[in-house]
Amino acid sequence: MNSPSPEVELAEPQMLGFLEFLGIDVEYVRAEGNTLFFRDGSGQEIPVLDYAGGYGALILGHNHPEIVAAAREFLDSGRPVLAQASRQTAASEVAAALNRILRREFADSEPYYAVFSNSGAESVEVALKHAEFDRVLKVRALEAEVAVHIAEAREAVAAKRATVAAGALRSVTLEADARGTDTPGTDARSLDVFEDLVAVVLRRNAEQAARPPVFLTLEGGFHGKLAGSVQLTHNAAFRLPFAGMAAQARFLPFDQPQAVAKLTEEERATVLDVVVEDGEVRLVERPFPVFAAFVLEVVQGEGGIHLVSPEMARAVRRASDSVGCPVVVDEIQSGMGRTGAFFASSLIGLRADYYTLAKGLGGGIAKAAVTLVRESRYRKDFELVHSSTFAKDTFSNTLALKTLELLEAGDGEAYRLAGKWGERLLSLFESLRAEFPDVVKDVRGRGLMLGLEFHDQSGSAATGIRDAAAAGIFGYALSGYLFRVHRVRTFPTASAVDTLRFEPSVLLTDAEVDRLEAALRELCAVLREQNEQALFGV
Repeated sequence: MNSPSPEVELAEPQMLGFLEFLGIDVEYVRAEGNTLFFRDGSGQEIPVLDYAGGYGALILGHNHPEIVAAAREFLDSGRPVLAQASRQTAASEVAAALNRILRREFADSEPYYAVFSNSGAESVEVALKHAEFDRVLKVRALEAEVAVHIAEAREAVAAKRATVAAGALRSVTLEADARGTDTPGTDARSLDVFEDLVAVVLRRNAEQAARPPVFLTLEGGFHGKLAGSVQLTHNAAFRLPFAGMAAQARFLPFDQPQAVAKLTEEERATVLDVVVEDGEVRLVERPFPVFAAFVLEVVQGEGGIHLVSPEMARAVRRASDSVGCPVVVDEIQSGMGRTGAFFASSLIGLRADYYTLAKGLGGGIAKAAVTLVRESRYRKDFELVHSSTFAKDTFSNTLALKTLELLEAGDGEAYRLAGKWGERLLSLFESLRAEFPDVVKDVRGRGLMLGLEFHDQSGSAATGIRDAAAAGIFGYALSGYLFRVHRVRTFPTASAVDTLRFEPSVLLTDAEVDRLEAALRELCAVLREQNEQALFGV
């Protein structure tokens, strides 16, 4: 078999072609802080100011010297990276450190168990799998209880200590009528009549047990693109091609807290059980655990940087508690101190049963992710049905531990810096909206997870701008301009492409903010003038 020539691009050529179209298909050769470097045609290093920040993964910047030193020290030590089925001290230390942070930010003394993985989408998959595993075990326990009650009732009827209640007989008759079968006997003392009743119970309960789990989530949310997580990602372009692969998701309006209780009531389910009371066998309804979890981001990243309100958070917690399903908070992009607290959910008072973390956990060098599960929800047997070859490796967790140490240093100085620079950038964006209200539509976010939304340009008089908007790539065109003209790097959010994201590290400087301001001000002027030649560099 002949190997392809070096000129043939086989690593996602479609994506590379898109980058070439935008003029940002450079190969970076060095990085530090908030700066990336590539070489031009003469071999000269060209610095690029990075406001994309690894899509939020670089809370401490590129190649933080202390994290690099920890990586070198680890590799020089000769310690094994992969030694599965052994004591993993680094992972235990990461779990302990995260629990200390949870106790501080939520005043919650209940511990959380840690299940490690390699990426944000995987950490969501772990949460979905664990929640469904928990639900299935509850279903089995419920079925076992019903079976015990049936056996007890059968014994009572056979011994003539009980008869089938009139109401239960009516249920059997109605079932027969609905199925077009012969009406069973009506002798309440007959064991045959009791068995007809049992058949009704088992048939209806089997229908409920066959239902797929229901996951509740919010419109606009993004939770990854793996087989399970993509079902909870609202963007239809990502989700619908794989709609037949996994669980049922119900999407609720992002800003309607009252809709949460309404939907949970609509989706509630029950099963039948039998009880013997006062010498009669009666039918009773029992809640059936159809809900697996309520999954949400408290700051929607790819949906356009939208903040969940405290009112919505309370509605989610109340509704989930009422139906007995866990709340899973996706902190993959908003966590690790990016919003001014380690957990963004702590800022709106939303205590979760599961937290998912990734991105910044590896310190910008390692691939690390974790799912935290509240002790009262944790199923220890999950460890027997879920595993990952590269999860919980010692190298990644050593760097994760160093990252947590740096974030927590100085009594959380990194969180204060995120808040300080976030306020500075928000002030800048608000001034742009005031100066260019015809160009800038909205400003959103918290800390260093910010979005700058531009007005829709589908009605633009400039053909190129109008076509870019119609093709859904307007935000990418803005990114291309900022890179080519100003050497500033950022991208739109994946499901709201008119919104540019800004997620730099906490090591931001005044000069870097000033440079961004100059670039954005010129971009707004170009859009106001509808200068497509300047925008596209043609």
